[in-house]
Amino acid sequence: MSRLSIFPESAADGGARPAEPLLVSHDPLTIQQELGQRGIGFERWPVRTRLPQGADQTTVLQAFRTDVERVLSEAGHASVDALRVTPSHPDKDSLRRRFLSEHTHTDDEVRFFVEGRGLFCLHIGTEVLAVLCERDDLIQIPAGTRHWFDMGDQPQFCVLRFHGNNPGWLATFTGDPIAERFPRLE
Repeated sequence: MSRLSIFPESAADGGARPAEPLLVSHDPLTIQQELGQRGIGFERWPVRTRLPQGADQTTVLQAFRTDVERVLSEAGHASVDALRVTPSHPDKDSLRRRFLSEHTHTDDEVRFFVEGRGLFCLHIGTEVLAVLCERDDLIQIPAGTRHWFDMGDQPQFCVLRFHGNNPGWLATFTGDPIAERFPRLE
């Protein structure tokens, strides 16, 4: 079940784990409203027939064609692909480490979870918003938003990734160790 937890940034000062969250919600409308107030897009796509296990990119994209076309046209993205990461993925550990540190992107980061789950943590102003995205969740993180992503130590997900017009998709790391002080996906 999707979840939003909002923490005060200051709750993690001094290297300690953050205090109790200010808000925890599993309600999709509350999640959408809270994130929307902070400029983050969140929506749940209608449940579809489950895809065959290990469905290839063409099958995944075809299953979500209508919503994919809508997002591509609304946000002006140039392309979309599907990424699947499983516990047997040969680069799962390096992929996880790569995005566990706070970073930004010059393009919006738009992800739709076809299967599985992942934890996006957004550092906005004086808050950290931990957004557990699961199957049927779409999150739209505007360019320049400080965030990190955790796929867990045994990742099992498939996401659609929407790409802008910039060649290459690079993370610019902030150097702030804040991500080390907040919960990870366990």
